[in-house]
Amino acid sequence: MKLLLLPFKLIFMLISFILSITGSLIGIGLGLVLMILGLCITLTIIGSIIGIPIVLLGFLILIKSIF
Repeated sequence: MKLLLLPFKLIFMLISFILSITGSLIGIGLGLVLMILGLCITLTIIGSIIGIPIVLLGFLILIKSIF
């Protein structure tokens, strides 16, 4: 069971590391920029494979910065 949850734990550890370096205000800006970038990449059919995870990562950074 721990092996299945390992990728999620690593993602949250990465987000916490980014926010500890940048701070919450810059983290909010970084999250919004990543969400917009991912959305622009998702508009192309081929780029949707890369764009959706970028949007999700930006959303997670934004949520972690706010709370």
